[in-house]
Amino acid sequence: MEQRQETGDLRILSGNGNPALGRAIADHLGLPLADMQVSRFADGEIRVGIDESVRGADVFLVQPTCPPSSENIMELLIILDALKRASARRATAVIPYYGYARQEKKLKPREPISAKLLADLISTAGADRVLTVDLHVQSIQGFFDIPVDHSPAGPILAQDLLARSFTGPETVVVSPDVGGVGTAKALADRLGASLAIIAKRRPDPNLVQIVQLIGEMEGKRAILIDDIIDTGGSIVSAAEMVAERGACEIYAYATHAVLSGDAADRLEAAEIREVVVTDTIPLPAVKRRKKIRVLSLAPILAEAIRRVHGNLSVSTIFDRYWHDDKK
Repeated sequence: MEQRQETGDLRILSGNGNPALGRAIADHLGLPLADMQVSRFADGEIRVGIDESVRGADVFLVQPTCPPSSENIMELLIILDALKRASARRATAVIPYYGYARQEKKLKPREPISAKLLADLISTAGADRVLTVDLHVQSIQGFFDIPVDHSPAGPILAQDLLARSFTGPETVVVSPDVGGVGTAKALADRLGASLAIIAKRRPDPNLVQIVQLIGEMEGKRAILIDDIIDTGGSIVSAAEMVAERGACEIYAYATHAVLSGDAADRLEAAEIREVVVTDTIPLPAVKRRKKIRVLSLAPILAEAIRRVHGNLSVSTIFDRYWHDDKK
């Protein structure tokens, strides 16, 4: 039987990347957010001041690197440096959305590997550990020389689908990308649904050309599953093809709602009944639409933090969500 340790030396900090999620995580842990001031010098440089002692504390800093990415990354690095210099016992960077993950390898000569660069910066700044959600490519974990707890959102999305009875042979889970087949198959197995795969190519960043759809759609409820919705091009194009193949209902589920440019309007106009995302990235009022619904990961991230703090298994949380119909 796992024994939880006390949270006496546990501290939760939140940057400006997603303060609502930071507060929600702290609330679930029954803790206040640690006092911290993040301001700007006259020239726009970030100024950080931690207003309470964190000496010897186990500190978890909630800060996604979502847009404005450069601002949020610098804020993350500066706060980590402050924690290191304040003698925190351990500093864990809780990065619900890990930006710059889409350049994780060199496709052409003279290109950077930005995902590795960011990993190095986070480690150098003072992080002892990273807790993140649905990395764009799981191999990014290997870019870190510190422990990484990679939390999938798939089990939480599955529970929402189960609650709606979107299960059985009349449902098909569609991966809009060959790279997402593993996640889509796990979700299809959980729902007792069939699986379909879309093969696509990207001639340029944020441009999508669908090549082929593999799977039976006629008369079925289609669940499009992806990790990121950025411009909406992949999801909208996938929905169009699925509709052409005879799907009777189309829903989209994704972890990270980047929603660049007019993506929210494109989703609202698409042949999709509902778009379900999580709160790894804050959804400002200007991007909210009737079709978009947000699930909070605060309870799961809070439990993951509690378990990391208590030196308990994190993966068992998600095993429970995959297999326990009562959750």
